[in-house]
Amino acid sequence: MPANPKSPGSTNARMLAVYGKGGMGKSFFTTNLVSKLALLRNRVLQLGCDPKHDSCNALFGGVSLPTLGDTWREFKESGHEEDLQAHHVIFKTEIMEGKATVYGCEIGGPEVGRGCGGRGITFGFDMLEKFGMSQWMLDYVVMDFLGDVVCGGFATPLSRSLAEEVIILCGNDRQSLYAANNIASAAKYFASMGGRTRLLGLIINRDDGSGVAEAFASQINLPILAKIPLDRRVRELADACKLALVDPMFDKIFDDLAQHIVNKTTPPVDMEQVRPLPYKDFLAVFGAEEPDIVPTGATADELFGSKKAKVIPHLSLDLMQQAAVSEKPGLDATTKRVVSRLLKELGMYVTEANQDPKKGLTLTIDGNTTICFGNEHEIESKLAILAALQKSGEPYRYVDLRRPASPLYR
Repeated sequence: MPANPKSPGSTNARMLAVYGKGGMGKSFFTTNLVSKLALLRNRVLQLGCDPKHDSCNALFGGVSLPTLGDTWREFKESGHEEDLQAHHVIFKTEIMEGKATVYGCEIGGPEVGRGCGGRGITFGFDMLEKFGMSQWMLDYVVMDFLGDVVCGGFATPLSRSLAEEVIILCGNDRQSLYAANNIASAAKYFASMGGRTRLLGLIINRDDGSGVAEAFASQINLPILAKIPLDRRVRELADACKLALVDPMFDKIFDDLAQHIVNKTTPPVDMEQVRPLPYKDFLAVFGAEEPDIVPTGATADELFGSKKAKVIPHLSLDLMQQAAVSEKPGLDATTKRVVSRLLKELGMYVTEANQDPKKGLTLTIDGNTTICFGNEHEIESKLAILAALQKSGEPYRYVDLRRPASPLYR
């Protein structure tokens, strides 16, 4: 049983997101942090937010959890979509010989090569919200994300302010620090747009003692929260789906970090003072510089050889979007008309359209903004409200237009 159970109705779980370049050990780090938080008498959920769905493997001793996406598809195909409940996708296990209980969930995504992983993540968060995640009796939800924040779906915790705090995992190499720079840039952008997410700092994983990541952190104005040394034995533990906490040195590293997080004693970060580096300054961290040259463009002869180039008709984004909408199976005529008008008149790119039994037509814009449209009644008024919001420049991530006389947004 989990220690320190919360009283019924508690809804103040802290939401942490872990970002970083692929292959840097985010799942290793997240699993050991989650475990240490649980050992400190907290109720913790580890949320895998990567289509490859392997975040919780070590937490569950090597078990690959059924994903939310796959489970939802199974229920939908069997005609029992409305029967899907949280216990079908949220699992629990004991760690460290029963000393604590942890919870795990893998959002997953589409089948390999058959869809957009970012949209799968957005859908997964919508489902968890429907399950009442904000009301669960948890102390922490720790989200394990891949590092591609260019995609709107994978940036969901930042764009919707679902994550209160973000930890960036990196090494001393250029590629992982380049990803860290991009993640910091995205977090700063969403903070400037009114988002509440803030950066906690950097974790240097597989630290080789070179000090490169520390120099980068100093320039970007972010603290180093912990340095995790490169260690063969711990790598072998991770590969065997075992916790690094069994090693006294690593247990202390994670204990110190978890204590600082719990007690909110990590160094303060002012998002306005975070300074993502332009490319020139970033290269300078490694003692490199960008040559002052313009690369030579490839000629048509080089590209086509002896073949004659065929004239390819130009397709505008508008036409492609309309075609994509019209070809989507199960989309009714009303939805197609609304989606088409949003694109033509307001430049809003609809990435998801669903009919909710209670809310009616619900649209996702650019993977990160939800518009509860209801029905097609008073469509002119609803479009006018959206146009006014656009012109105001006020940031928003949710709009309810079911009653145009009294719209809601936040």
